[in-house]
Amino acid sequence: MKLVFAHDHIFYEYENQVYSTGGLSKEMLERYTRVFDEVVVISRKRKIDTFDDNLTLASTDKVKFVEVPDFKSIVNSYKILKAKNIINYQIKNCDALIARLPSSIGGIAMSCAKRIKKPYIIELVACPWDALWNHSIKGKLVAPFSFFSTKRLVKNANHVLYVTNKFLQQRYPTSGNVVNCSNVALKDYDGSILNNRLEKICHNNNKKIIIGTTAALNVKYKGQQFIIKALGELKKQGITNFEYQLVGNGERTYLESIANKYNVINEVKFLGVLPHNEIFEWLKTIDIYAQPSRQEGLPRALIEAMSMALPSFGANTAGIPELLEEDYIFSNTRNNIREICSILREMNTKALTIQAVRNFEEAKKYDKKIIEARRTKFFKEFKKNIEC
Repeated sequence: MKLVFAHDHIFYEYENQVYSTGGLSKEMLERYTRVFDEVVVISRKRKIDTFDDNLTLASTDKVKFVEVPDFKSIVNSYKILKAKNIINYQIKNCDALIARLPSSIGGIAMSCAKRIKKPYIIELVACPWDALWNHSIKGKLVAPFSFFSTKRLVKNANHVLYVTNKFLQQRYPTSGNVVNCSNVALKDYDGSILNNRLEKICHNNNKKIIIGTTAALNVKYKGQQFIIKALGELKKQGITNFEYQLVGNGERTYLESIANKYNVINEVKFLGVLPHNEIFEWLKTIDIYAQPSRQEGLPRALIEAMSMALPSFGANTAGIPELLEEDYIFSNTRNNIREICSILREMNTKALTIQAVRNFEEAKKYDKKIIEARRTKFFKEFKKNIEC
């Protein structure tokens, strides 16, 4: 059976191999090839002459990549007709579709599949309202249309895979068959991780406490500025034992300006991009993980931090409250600095210890074997219905 997978993801081609920034790696695409005989990925793609060590291999057996021209900008909007022709051709020549939403390519593919009565699954990985509303002025104009469009598409779908346990299901309900499967699938749970974390907490002795976040630096809705402002407020109160480490790519001028304005430039450290395998080593060195973003699905970075027994806190955004205790959630507003300060002031040895144990146990729900078994069962039932 031939499956088309449609999404806006950008792949990179280097020396006849296809790579991803991590979101759709070889391992992730093999979720589909375990069930379907052939997978055609329709997405954006760029050829590169110099390899980037931060890229992850996406090429794998039984997967073909078909490039769709980037039509999303005003300058390239004229390419949409060519994009639709490519998408329509692939849908007509497949047996089924998985459309990952929100995405323009996924939406076009779904429209075609519905028109010619091809069976499809929606993978809903984020809230389009949050993504657009927190993006730009233009995004705010588009957000209501995208919200109601997605709501309608999901409601009428026969098969929907949600990455959250509750949030997306409540905001975009369906009467079809559903499954909740996070895109995060953690491999190993070593008991020594928790023991090492508890020992680290015990021996801190009121020394410097390091907060960490992994996210793009040049995307304001990632929210690092709120943590920086909170550190500035705490410094005014004489609390100076916090350091904030940021891992991620992108221009950092804006965040540096916030750090300068709030007099914490020496307490904010920009570590740049780290390869994914080095992220876990870095997580061992910090004391608290922060997920301050204003747009998410179910954040992989937070779950990975929790799997390292890290006490964590985050914004009241999408699936974040599904992962953390209520006392460690702050408002998703511009006036949340006081709440962040309150959370950090309460992070004493006892609280850190309790949250380390609690988060480590909570992360076990995202064990790879559990998640992938549930996903594979859903795909096999979908395939069986088609064959019947």
